[in-house]
Amino acid sequence: MLSPAEATARVLATARPLPPETVPLPHAAGRILAETLMADRDFPPFNRVAMDGIALAHTAWAGGQTEFEIQHAQFAGAPPRPLLDARQAVEVMTGAVLPAGTDVVVRYEDILLHDNRAHIQIPPPEAPGVNIHHQAADRRAGDALLTPGTRLGPAELAVAATVGAAELAVTRAARVAVVSTGDELVGIPETPLPHQIRRSNAYALQALFTQDGAAVSMFHLPDALEELRDGLTKILGADFDAVVLSGAVSKGRADHLPGLLRELQVREIFHEVQQRPGKPLWFGAREGGPVVFGLPGNPVSTFITACRYARPWLRAVQQPEGAPAAVEAPAPAVLTVDINFKPLLTHFVPVRLAVDAEGRRLATPLRVGGSGDMLGLVGATAFLELPPEPAVFPAGSAWPCWLL
Repeated sequence: MLSPAEATARVLATARPLPPETVPLPHAAGRILAETLMADRDFPPFNRVAMDGIALAHTAWAGGQTEFEIQHAQFAGAPPRPLLDARQAVEVMTGAVLPAGTDVVVRYEDILLHDNRAHIQIPPPEAPGVNIHHQAADRRAGDALLTPGTRLGPAELAVAATVGAAELAVTRAARVAVVSTGDELVGIPETPLPHQIRRSNAYALQALFTQDGAAVSMFHLPDALEELRDGLTKILGADFDAVVLSGAVSKGRADHLPGLLRELQVREIFHEVQQRPGKPLWFGAREGGPVVFGLPGNPVSTFITACRYARPWLRAVQQPEGAPAAVEAPAPAVLTVDINFKPLLTHFVPVRLAVDAEGRRLATPLRVGGSGDMLGLVGATAFLELPPEPAVFPAGSAWPCWLL
């Protein structure tokens, strides 16, 4: 039976970068950049006033002059006008071009302004340049500002807008089919009979994958073999990059998926991983078609295995060709209580994270009543990965922690 690390390696070995597409800038939020964005001019493009106040020549102030007549005002967005007399000053606003002939800005807070004259209340600095954001201080024209593989958030979109990128090349959103299975499942609006429950795993998976930029389509298939075969044939033949199945991958009489997937030419890469929850996890790939994740059907198992295996694959395929790999690695967190787990399986433990006064990440296990207790995941911010050791994992020990 594979370890989680071995299973992860086999999953990621199937990941191939998706092709790029061009989208309007407002539609690129959350997408992965597939081009390099260059500075089209210096950042900032001129010597920029960084404080409201007055601009003047440092030599005059350093020479003992503390009272300056205001020659004119310079506003942000207005063409620059120079200071013609070094014994005078220009009233300036934040964001304005620094007037030629000036090299220092004195804040309003440090002057008394009366009758068009400024009286400076502080001593001069040793050198000019105070309260000025100098041209090209941040970046020079031609510098790379954003590189392929960057996830486009608010700051990145602002940068793209600044350089005039009305459209952006991004990796195509992964197309994912989320398929729930089982006769016991009914739709959200329906009233379940005593032996039925409403579908929920599919919506958790849809939310999880959508957060990573995937385009998700949802399906439900019954346990009847012929209907399951017909439905899966259509889904596998559609234009999906990944098919994520929930349920019917264990050893029960109605768990048809492992055999049926082989029948439908999906090559089994592995079945079962040395872990709890999620031991029956199935993974395979169809030649020229999608990869297939067969997740166990219990809610905690479904969600944990999707986070641990499907999400890293999804992130990997959305990295552009040649971009650094989207490496996802757990960071350590410190247990706040003892955990006793005897089976020789890797144990995934939902936890709530906090940070103590020393900056350590503290992991408090949540009360989860088995892999069927979906409410046990509410409030979870991560899960610990405890190794297969027949031991007590003591409070104060640190273990790998995967963020949700």
